Amino acid sequence: MDTERRQLSRRRFSYYMCVLEEATGKLVGHFSDISTSGFKLDSIKPVPVNSDFRLRVEQTGAISNKSYITFTARARWCNVDVFDPNIFNVGFQITDMTPGDYDVFTKMFSAYGVQGYS
Repeated sequence: MDTERRQLSRRRFSYYMCVLEEATGKLVGHFSDISTSGFKLDSIKPVPVNSDFRLRVEQTGAISNKSYITFTARARWCNVDVFDPNIFNVGFQITDMTPGDYDVFTKMFSAYGVQGYS
């Protein structure tokens, strides 16, 4: 049931948005799909599964007056992309986010998430 509900609420992410390590500013990847509890990134490097990351997403101002949001997410899986062997698809579950940043995240989901995920 939970997996089915998660599948229905996932959306492809239609906006090119970088996800960075908060402490270093290094690029982790770019959103490729999003749900209200997690997301998938496309990354040029493999990401260790079951590792927690403190992440930062810069905001354009179109969604919120905040310039960025930060949160902790756990890498749940990491696979080589089926179409491009130089890209890794990484699934993350959000584990810690302030209510204010979660409001921005759900606005991102609504604004940039494209329904009809297949």
